[in-house]
Amino acid sequence: MIKQKERGSLIVISAPSGAGKGTIINKLLENDNKTRWLSISTTSRNMRSNDIAGVTYNFVTKEEFEQKIEEGYFLEYTNYSGNYYGTPKGDISNKLNNGIDVILEIEIEGANNVKKIFPEAICIFIMPPSLKELVKRLKNRGTDSNEKILERFKKAYAEINEVSKYNYVVVNDILEEAVNKVEAIIKAEKCRVDRIEEVFLDTKEEEIHELLLDNEIFINEDINL
Repeated sequence: MIKQKERGSLIVISAPSGAGKGTIINKLLENDNKTRWLSISTTSRNMRSNDIAGVTYNFVTKEEFEQKIEEGYFLEYTNYSGNYYGTPKGDISNKLNNGIDVILEIEIEGANNVKKIFPEAICIFIMPPSLKELVKRLKNRGTDSNEKILERFKKAYAEINEVSKYNYVVVNDILEEAVNKVEAIIKAEKCRVDRIEEVFLDTKEEEIHELLLDNEIFINEDINL
């Protein structure tokens, strides 16, 4: 008796560097790659050994990124640790209108900007189990100098204090449990009252409605549902 909006959900996922948001997103897409779509961000940072162009990011030069800013190419963009990161407008609205959930993997500033444009966005912050574990993960990457690791840690510490700007927080200690929690959030959001498009009555319910118009008939009638 309830018809829900078929519009997809815009899911914003942010986390400090090293918290594991990329791994969680990959699991979400493995669980459902038909009704979920990851918007690939564009960045001016250098590729790492584990990066795949067009999969982890679309890589461009700083000059190319700034040109795209002038062209209005981005839904939002930010400068993080000296590098640009941006979300292309692309097919986001089209995907949402066709019932596809769009996942954005973006930083806090970008998430705030998206929230202004899409107030209904589901904003999820992925938290490391501890700062000690976060440092360990950053070091285990083996891609950054000690100075860069310290810079990332300071940035992460500041970001964690911004968690109150999000709708949900999930601690990524045990990966499977973290993924299950994010899945639960997405499912719960689908049941929100503001997603109800129409409430309708089936035949039996219409019969009861007619009986309610006459109290005496309703009391004496044998109602079989």
